[in-house]
Amino acid sequence: MMNEEFSSHWVSSKSPKKQRKYRQNAPLHLKHRMLAAHLSKELRQTYNVRNMPLKKGDGVVVMRGKFKGQEGKIDKVYTKQLKVSLDSIKATTKKGNKVPFKLRPSALLIKDLNISDRFRAEKLKSYGQTR
Repeated sequence: MMNEEFSSHWVSSKSPKKQRKYRQNAPLHLKHRMLAAHLSKELRQTYNVRNMPLKKGDGVVVMRGKFKGQEGKIDKVYTKQLKVSLDSIKATTKKGNKVPFKLRPSALLIKDLNISDRFRAEKLKSYGQTR
């Protein structure tokens, strides 16, 4: 039986079971970093960084799955589930209700960054200066 708690000493493992366990039991400050997506080529050249954690208000394009090619803004970030929902993508239930469809961040490409957060803006500015 594997240990139920999160181990900060875990480096990596080839075992998918252990990789899934690490992601599931990680604390929220680490799960936030796992919610990162690639930047578009224009943003990558502007900020000299390849990916960023997703934030509410970011404009993204879906690159994989049945909603491939659709654009939208991030409506909600589900940190515990490691998923996000977009304002333009809804799923229909059997009753006919529209509910948010949760997407993995690896299937998204960031087109517009929400820089209303001062901390994020300063971090992006520092990326451009140091690299």
